[in-house]
Amino acid sequence: MTTETPLARRLASPTEVSTIKPILRKPTPLLGVKRRSDDDDDDASFQLQSSPTKKRKTVMFNESLNVVREISSKSLDEAKNEVRKALEGHARRIDGDYDNLKEVFAPPRVKKYEDDEESNEDEDEDGTKAEDLLVYVVALTSLAPLVGKKCSGLIKNVLRCSWLERDDNFARAYIQLMAALSSVQGSFFAQVLAMMVDKFTAQRGMPMAVKGFPPVDAETRKQRLHLGLRYLLELFPAGGKIILNLVATKFPYTEDSKAVHMEYIDHLLRLKKDRPELERDIMELILARLVKIDVEMTLDLENEEDEDTQAVWKLLQDTKDEDESDAESELSDDEDGEETRRIKIAKSKFETMDAILDLLFSIYSPIFEDPDSPEAVETFQDLLSDFSNVILPNLKSRFTQYLLFKFAMKSHQLMELFIGTLFNIAFESNRPPVVKQAAVGYLASFTARGAQVTSEQVQKISKTFLDYIDHYRATHSGCRGPDVRRYGQYYAYFQGLLYIFCFRWRDLIDRDLLPPSLDWDDPASFIGQDLPWMPWLRSRLQANIASKLNPLKCCSPIIVEEFARLSHHLRLIYIYPQIEKNKNIQLSQFFTGSYATGGALRDSGFEMDTEKWTHLEACFPFDPFQLPVSKRWLDLPNTYMSWKPFALLDRNEDDEDDDDGETGEETEAEENGSIQEDTATDDENNYD
Repeated sequence: MTTETPLARRLASPTEVSTIKPILRKPTPLLGVKRRSDDDDDDASFQLQSSPTKKRKTVMFNESLNVVREISSKSLDEAKNEVRKALEGHARRIDGDYDNLKEVFAPPRVKKYEDDEESNEDEDEDGTKAEDLLVYVVALTSLAPLVGKKCSGLIKNVLRCSWLERDDNFARAYIQLMAALSSVQGSFFAQVLAMMVDKFTAQRGMPMAVKGFPPVDAETRKQRLHLGLRYLLELFPAGGKIILNLVATKFPYTEDSKAVHMEYIDHLLRLKKDRPELERDIMELILARLVKIDVEMTLDLENEEDEDTQAVWKLLQDTKDEDESDAESELSDDEDGEETRRIKIAKSKFETMDAILDLLFSIYSPIFEDPDSPEAVETFQDLLSDFSNVILPNLKSRFTQYLLFKFAMKSHQLMELFIGTLFNIAFESNRPPVVKQAAVGYLASFTARGAQVTSEQVQKISKTFLDYIDHYRATHSGCRGPDVRRYGQYYAYFQGLLYIFCFRWRDLIDRDLLPPSLDWDDPASFIGQDLPWMPWLRSRLQANIASKLNPLKCCSPIIVEEFARLSHHLRLIYIYPQIEKNKNIQLSQFFTGSYATGGALRDSGFEMDTEKWTHLEACFPFDPFQLPVSKRWLDLPNTYMSWKPFALLDRNEDDEDDDDGETGEETEAEENGSIQEDTATDDENNYD
């Protein structure tokens, strides 16, 4: 493992990497927007200041679609004459015919047919006879060059036309109309793309139709929509930047339902398939929005009382095999209750998070079937870039990072890339301290939880941590006392080292020097033995614990307590006197979180009083994965290392407590203070 080498953006060879800059993707700049008034319409329109191409392509409609001459009550020539007269008259500020043309495309809410019952009887949803509207679409396509900037009222009505719910002839004709209008004005092109992206969330699963046409199923509507997008983006390649901006702007809100999110993402994946050059940006967008839901979901539950959190988990468990409509009906019994509303929002985010993550696992998994292939390595490089720029800076992300965890476990090469990236970030001088500390937490958590992380890697990472804390202690010899605000990076490394020890202490032993009487597969046989620890582990830990930096005072109390128990019974180091001494140091101490009730090795965050931060956040990002659907991707052997407490050790401690005359309540409290957890790989009910 080479921790000093920066991560490569692309592999130069299977064994070499080249230096890269972190890929911090800048969001596509919002196109300039200028509001203009339309001489023909009171409604304001938006004129985009930039054009998708410098040189416009001329798009002409293929008039071989002569079927319109046979089925329409109006000939194509008649429609052309009407359209030409309307557009030319509008250019001279004579708007009677132009207003009539707008009415042809207007939806019912802006048409006025109340006094014409006979015409209403034969009209479709857009107020014009079904066969006639197609003729006007063809006519307007052929005369698109006459449509000027002042025709925004007409453009708005045209864009509101129900074109996906008709037949294939109409859909093809409408797409060509959109292409013709896009070739006239850059602003029209942007509006056309916006109309199409709006339909990513407007479409529903049920068949839809307009009068005069048979119902059209959802899949057919999607195919027509993406046929149009593909056609337009092939004609105007620069439109890729515009549509990336649109799909980011119109992405569903985190409070929207799982169905809305999954429908939108399905459209994004279809767009990615049609335009491979947009794949990188689209996948990054999906991941970024997933992280946003992840963080909000975590914060929602942290801000709630335990009862509300448990209600969410219970509801997920009770309804995971039920129909979604039935599940929603259970929540509607107390719609006016604020508590119920919060639970519904939290449940919705959980389900959305679970579904999106499950989808991403299914997308990436085939790529990593051969984890050392160039495609797999390049894809992992992209995930590492997104991790560095999107996941890592969001310190409350709880589940998204498991994409990296799962696929890093696939090969030694991918593990090295992930570990190398984390070390690079942890040591980068231009990174914010909080991000560098988070990288250390990821390193420790990945080392502790990754079942495929080898003993050699565990020792190298632990040695690097020891080297850092020794160097830091030497350069801060003038320290007056523990201060997590000033020396946070030091405490992060020390706490990470303790965390690694709690899970991987056997990997810190020199196996070649192990007495033959010990059974490597029986951890209990190590208790009370003099073990051959890796060189200088004991002495360097002692030196740092005894220093003025006093890391045991600033690290998470639960992690310190568990390390104290293990290191004492494994005869590494005895730190209880220092822990007792620290009780006399007057630092405000507020500690809450899942640890206190026997949860995973994860604190909910910093606690603060009016004076100072008191303890380092015990945030280890690969604590048990609890999403009920997507956990199936991690429910695999030799992937995730769960916490395995020593039953013998706990029993011995209980015996000692009984000898000292402690009550049953005190014994139970001590048991709850130890590290206990369920993992996503243990059983089906671990998230109850």
